[in-house]
Amino acid sequence: MELHETLSPPQYAAMVRSMTGGRAALGRRSLLRAAGFGALAAAGSTVLAGCGIPAAGRQGATASTDHSAQEKVVDFSNWTEYIDVSDDGKHRPTLDAFTKRTGIKVKYTEDINDNVEFFGKIKPQLAAGQDTGRDLMVLTDWLAGRMIRLGWVQQLDSANLPHAYANLEQRFRSPDWDPGRAYSYPWQGIATCIAYNKKATGGRKVTSISQLLEDRSLKGRVAMLSEMRDTIGMTLLDMGELPEKVTDDTFDAAVARIQKAVDAQQIRKFTGNEYTDGLSKGDIAACVAWAGDLVQLRIDDPDIEYVFPDSGFLSSTDNLMIPDKARHKTNAERLIDYYYEPPVAAQLSAYINYVCPVAGVRPYLAKIDPSLARNPLILPDAAMDAKTHTFRSLSDAEDSRYEEKFSKLIGA
Repeated sequence: MELHETLSPPQYAAMVRSMTGGRAALGRRSLLRAAGFGALAAAGSTVLAGCGIPAAGRQGATASTDHSAQEKVVDFSNWTEYIDVSDDGKHRPTLDAFTKRTGIKVKYTEDINDNVEFFGKIKPQLAAGQDTGRDLMVLTDWLAGRMIRLGWVQQLDSANLPHAYANLEQRFRSPDWDPGRAYSYPWQGIATCIAYNKKATGGRKVTSISQLLEDRSLKGRVAMLSEMRDTIGMTLLDMGELPEKVTDDTFDAAVARIQKAVDAQQIRKFTGNEYTDGLSKGDIAACVAWAGDLVQLRIDDPDIEYVFPDSGFLSSTDNLMIPDKARHKTNAERLIDYYYEPPVAAQLSAYINYVCPVAGVRPYLAKIDPSLARNPLILPDAAMDAKTHTFRSLSDAEDSRYEEKFSKLIGA
């Protein structure tokens, strides 16, 4: 079955946008993700066969035998450039330290370039109740929720996760797709904010979605994201509505508000990560942005500023999960728990610069680099925690309907 046959046209188009220009493309987890899609596109639709995501509906995971005691190994699949690496590029220090401490060898593979593409790799085995050859994988929240509903991931044993249970930041504790984190723990968080070039704005601050949509001094120099949940979610918050409780009516109201700005030529374009280039050049004066892009961008360009609006901001997560039939479940749980030890979490965060999901890392980050411990893009403060929101899980029908409306809005 082809991928485009299992997703509605709007859902398929949204996936392609994400892979080629959205959060799946050009951030710190890198150009390789976009290159991976280019290879798929060049090979034609036959490469995508089997990637279709079946309709959600929990099918029930089958019991699997844990070989952790006999086999001191864990097979870990992750995104590219999403872990600490030594200066010579030959070692992953946190993994090396885990192996030295536990005797468990980590077979680390950077084979996730996109959620949908990766799902296509593991779906045949999961559907057949077979081992995927992986004990641990990192999936973005919407697909993580789908995997749980399909029954293709294993419930975690809390007895093996004392640090994770104790140190998980409060804001990540109970997403609607995995209440109480029975099946997942965050690897890193992703925050959506507003960014602006203070030289391009004449020194004026841009602190709200209302300014992006209505401030005529910014006309034609505004960008919003081509990812539906980020752009609509941030607009909903500015309207006093909660993305956690989005309805057809509130979604339509947000679309209408953005459409008004499009019609007035206020918005220059809807973008993926390529907004970073326009923002640095000043062609884009202000935009909706992903915080993970801004850590490095601000180092290179001190004119770039960012704001988390008073109305709130969107947060999502990439999540550690153990697939059904994994051979080394206990070993995988020990590795999850290891990354929830604050010194280890600090070492990881200092390298990759995403939102750290682990409480208590600040003093350890400060030892590495005091500026990291003060950076709210890595460690949101209490005021930011109060502003954090998530876009609720959508049914397949809702997702298709909303993506169709959003595609029309952005001209995709």
